[in-house]
Amino acid sequence: MDVLNNFKDLFLSVWAKGILGIDFFQIIIGIGIFFIFLVFRGLISKLIIKKLEIISKRTTNKLDDAFVKSMEGPARFLPIVLGVFFASYYMSFSDETRSFVDNINRTLITILIFWIIHQIIEPISYILSGLDKVLTRELIGWIIKSLKVLIFILGLAAVLELWGIKIGPIIAGLGLFGVAVALGAQDLFKNLISGILVLVEKRFKIGDWILVEGIIEGIVEKIGFRSTVIRKFDKSLAIIPNFQFAENAVVNISATTNWIISWVITLQYNT
Repeated sequence: MDVLNNFKDLFLSVWAKGILGIDFFQIIIGIGIFFIFLVFRGLISKLIIKKLEIISKRTTNKLDDAFVKSMEGPARFLPIVLGVFFASYYMSFSDETRSFVDNINRTLITILIFWIIHQIIEPISYILSGLDKVLTRELIGWIIKSLKVLIFILGLAAVLELWGIKIGPIIAGLGLFGVAVALGAQDLFKNLISGILVLVEKRFKIGDWILVEGIIEGIVEKIGFRSTVIRKFDKSLAIIPNFQFAENAVVNISATTNWIISWVITLQYNT
């Protein structure tokens, strides 16, 4: 009987102390709160987002379709952030543990904010497409990709700062590393700058038939950061470094306004 009483006292003691000073009852309630928000996340996916997609498809404007699609991920992540926050707010943590949990909540909120900003950039491309007289479609794509990378880096830096990791020394180290890399990657930067010049000067675009004497002739399929993909007339793909288009004369045959066609027509003398 004493053994059972000892087990009972030990069980109640463990139940009261729980994990990290939180009794198991609070943990169960916290898990229940988080589970409720997970159910709400499913409702957002099945009802709200689907409804918004149906509404956006009824319009002729593609901007709202892109906006709804881009916000789908953050909308599903929001209930998780709220679930973790409310579940942790209900629990009684020690001061040291509370500081750690608060940092987790701040991290999740920071990720959500930068994710929203990152996703908003995609619909911006539809707005920039109206500037086709100034910016080419390829250049707009480069701008969008660069902004996304920048937002990701800023978001990562913000999260590191929350956990007390100073990014100043990291940036300084990357600066020295960048100098070393730049010395060994001159061709990469030469191709990158050449690609930007091709897009800014609108020498050619995707779908154009171009000729670079002695190098390549074909249809442009993709203009990348480092190289351009061209489909030759034998249907093979050629990947040409962008500096070739900066250092050599490029003939854009698709931009030809007048064609000179020479035909040899044979006729009989009695025609």
